[in-house]
Amino acid sequence: MLRTARQLIAFFLAANMLASIIPCQAKAPETFAEAFILMDADSGRVLLAQNETQEKSIASTTKIMTAIVALEHCRLSDVVTVKKAHLKEGSSMYLAEGETLTVEELLYGLLLPSGNDAAECLADYCGSGKENFVAWMNEKASALGMTHTSFANPSGLDEAGHYSCALDMARLAAYAMKNPTFARIAGTKTVTAGTRTMGNHNKLLGSFAGCIGLKTGYTSSAGRTLVTCAERDGLRLIAVTLHDSNDWNDHAALYEYGFSTYHHQSLVQRGENYAAVAVRGGAGTSVKALCAQSFAYPLSEDESVFSRVELPGSVQAPVEAGQKLGELVLRLGSEEIGRIDLVSDSTIAAVSAKKVGFAEKLWNLLTK
Repeated sequence: MLRTARQLIAFFLAANMLASIIPCQAKAPETFAEAFILMDADSGRVLLAQNETQEKSIASTTKIMTAIVALEHCRLSDVVTVKKAHLKEGSSMYLAEGETLTVEELLYGLLLPSGNDAAECLADYCGSGKENFVAWMNEKASALGMTHTSFANPSGLDEAGHYSCALDMARLAAYAMKNPTFARIAGTKTVTAGTRTMGNHNKLLGSFAGCIGLKTGYTSSAGRTLVTCAERDGLRLIAVTLHDSNDWNDHAALYEYGFSTYHHQSLVQRGENYAAVAVRGGAGTSVKALCAQSFAYPLSEDESVFSRVELPGSVQAPVEAGQKLGELVLRLGSEEIGRIDLVSDSTIAAVSAKKVGFAEKLWNLLTK
C-alpha cells in the first residue's frame, strides 16, 4: 500500500513537471460578435470562425476598400479641392468647402479619424465621380474573390446594397496590408497634416503588442465592426468582428489564441533541390528539379504536412534553366495547402542525331 501511494505521488509530481514545460495553448475564445474570423494573412488559412460568410453591414471598415482603390488610381501628391457635396454626416476629419489637401492627407483623414468627408472627397476626385469610384470598389472586390460583398458608397454609411462578410473583409485586409503605403497609414497612431492633428480610432495599436492596423466602424445598423492586423514571430494574423459590443477584448482574445496555438512554419525554401530528372537527346544527361519559391504555413504543434513530388521520369532536350518540370504538392491531412513549381537548375541544349553519330564514331576510333 505504501509503495502504491509513493508511486501515485511520483506520478503526480512528474505530471506537474511535464505540464510546466509544455507551452501553454490558449482555449478557443467565445466572442460577443454575430460573425467573426481569425485568419492567417499570408496563406489565407482560417484559424477560427463563426458565421464568416453571413452578409452583414460593415460600417466604416468599408474605408479599407476606399483607401486601396484610391491608392491604385491616384498619386499621393495629387491636390484635391473640397466641395460642399463632400461634407457628409457622421465621423469626420472636419473638412471645409474650398480648402485643398493632398491625397495622402485625405487618406490619413480617411483611416485614422474615419472621415466620411475624406471618403467622399477621394471617391469624387480619384474616380472622376463617386459612382465610377464605387464601381471600381466592386470590381476590386470581385477580383479579390469577395463573393459576399457589395459596395454602394465609399464611406460605409447604411445603404441598401452595401454589405460584406467577415471572410471577405479578412481577405481584403490581408491584401491591403501588402500595400506598404496603406500599411504605413493604417498603422499610424497620430499624425499632423497641415493644421490638423488626427488620432487613430484603433485602440489596439496602443494596447495590444504586435497590432499594426487596421480599421474601426460603427453605425446603428451595423453595430460595432472592427478589422485588425497583428504580427508576432513572423506570423501575421487578421481578425474581423461584425456587430460586436466587446470588440477590443474579443480581438485581443482571438490573437492570444492564434499566437499561442499556431506558429509560422517554413516548409519549403526557394532553390531547394528535390530530385534529378533525366534528359533525353541532350548534351547533358540530367537536370536538378529546384523549388521555384519558398512556402510557409501556420501550423499547431500536433499538425504535420506531407509532400509529394510530381515529376516525369525524363524530359526531352532542349531544357532551359527555370523551365517548369513538375510540382511539389503539400497536404495537411486530406487538404491540399500548396503547390510549388519544380524548375530546372540549368540549360541543356539538344544534340542533333548527326552530331551524336559523329561523336560515337570519334569515340569508337579513339578506344580501338
